[in-house]
Amino acid sequence: MQHHDLISLGSIVVLGIAAQWLAWRLKFPSIILLLSFGLIAGPLTGFIDPDNLFGNGLMPFISIAVAVILFEGGLTLRLKELKSVGKVVLSLITIGVLITGILGAVAAYFLLGLDFKLSILLGSIITVTGPTVIGPLLRHIRPSGRVAEILKWEGIVIDPVGALLAVLVFEAIMIGEIEQAGTQVLIGIGKTILFGSAVGFTFAWLLVFLLKKFWVPDFLHETVTLSLVVCAFLISDTLQSESGLLAATLMGLVLDNQKLVSVKHIVEFKENLRVLIISVLFITLAAMLKPEDLDNLTVGSYVFLALLIVFVRPIAVFVSTLKSDLTTKQKTFLSWMAPRGIVAAAVSSIFALRLTELNVPQAELIVPNTFLVIIGTVAFYGFTAKPIAKWLKVSQSDPQGVLFVGAHHWSIQIAKLLKSKGFNVAMVDTNRAAIYKARMEDIQVFHGSALSKEIYDKINFNGIGKLVALTPNDEANALSVLHFAEYFDRKELYQLTPAQLEKIKEEDKFSPQHLRGRFLFGKDITYSQLTKKFQNGYVLKSTKLSSEFDFNDFQKNYGDDSIPLFFITENKNLIIITSDSQVEPKNGFILVALVKDNNKNQQ
Repeated sequence: MQHHDLISLGSIVVLGIAAQWLAWRLKFPSIILLLSFGLIAGPLTGFIDPDNLFGNGLMPFISIAVAVILFEGGLTLRLKELKSVGKVVLSLITIGVLITGILGAVAAYFLLGLDFKLSILLGSIITVTGPTVIGPLLRHIRPSGRVAEILKWEGIVIDPVGALLAVLVFEAIMIGEIEQAGTQVLIGIGKTILFGSAVGFTFAWLLVFLLKKFWVPDFLHETVTLSLVVCAFLISDTLQSESGLLAATLMGLVLDNQKLVSVKHIVEFKENLRVLIISVLFITLAAMLKPEDLDNLTVGSYVFLALLIVFVRPIAVFVSTLKSDLTTKQKTFLSWMAPRGIVAAAVSSIFALRLTELNVPQAELIVPNTFLVIIGTVAFYGFTAKPIAKWLKVSQSDPQGVLFVGAHHWSIQIAKLLKSKGFNVAMVDTNRAAIYKARMEDIQVFHGSALSKEIYDKINFNGIGKLVALTPNDEANALSVLHFAEYFDRKELYQLTPAQLEKIKEEDKFSPQHLRGRFLFGKDITYSQLTKKFQNGYVLKSTKLSSEFDFNDFQKNYGDDSIPLFFITENKNLIIITSDSQVEPKNGFILVALVKDNNKNQQ
């Protein structure tokens, strides 16, 4: 038995990461595969039984894990974003939550046959969405403009709000009398805001103080931060139930927006930890279901799910955004994104257990219907959100544009050519004269250091999916790659080959891959070599490959001195040539290369 528990525990991690990798490989929403793997390993085969595996520690583990995820989410919330989305977010987490809770309760009463009190409880539980489900879908869809910011803020902030609402409704049900219940709810709201805010701010500034005084060694920064997050959650939750989620969220928000110490390395650690936590949580979530739970689902349960998707969410969004300047397409997409997640599962499981212990009739219906909503909304939005976003033209799925670090004379030429081919391009540099020259070429430019935190707020990332560092400073190129690693996939981070590498010849011995970008344009192509070629009459040339003039013909015609830079596929995908490229040039590709041209005419 002990050996089976060991295998089951290890399998949760293995299945979770396997689902994440497979989803990346297939360009598929990871949550769908996570839930599928969990259902197969849990109720369908019985291989994993979280209740027996974790016992009484399952719900506390989920609560702490959610707190860590909300802390990491708080680290992505920049207060400057509230200038453009604050009113909409506030409406969604207040008016939107109330509408969702009320309409959900009415639907539960008539369709599920729950009594009045349990209907209100279920309606409050299903108000939450959460970053565990919103975050992966946003990374998969990449919605453009303010839509992404609104969904990010709503998904993170609504978790503690929705959990608080559900807890207060539960306590009101336990009290029974309306007057006492109303007073208890108001007291609970006040205590949650008071304790959650106080503990969150206190622990955030405590960590800042410790880091600023160098009282924590570098190798303990991440683990000390994690322990303080857990400590803040536990203290706040002890003072007021479910206020710990608010404390964790505020702690992350304060840390990200303060200017006294850098927390970038902590953010990177939390991002990696988030992937592991989400993988484990969703495998466990799906495996928690029992075959007998399916017997409690009726036709009304599926109609209830459908109404939440096509009726309740759209009404909540359109009413909440009534006075906003969002377009109808943006509002429609917001209406199409309300997957439920871990918080709903945890809260419903806890309440169902307590109600069952009190012999409350119909308590056994709470969990299966909540899980149906979770699985149904995740599956529905996971499969449909991306095509809907494309149809509404509010997504930047698989963006092919390029952010150039370094705006000198030949990098401007490269950016100008790519822009002429239909790609979004942007440039960042500290040199005002260089920025002016790029702007005169009608290129989107940003003045400032690529290594500054403020540059994130200046850059418009719409349509931008790749970073190319072309400065003469090799260290600045490498640091730029690391600085923007949170915005781009690692495979889309590029830098020029450092001059020192010519002597070493082995890339991994010079610098490990995780500390640099992919080296641009083939082996030994450095800044000085490219600069000399431009000075000696080399120009950029774009050539469409065909059966009459293929890549081999190009090489024969222009010789070994030419440097292939990019391929543009027939589907308008930009392939940047690197030292590790294994691209097979095909007919129909457009080749952009640096070639010798005595007439110095760029083609």
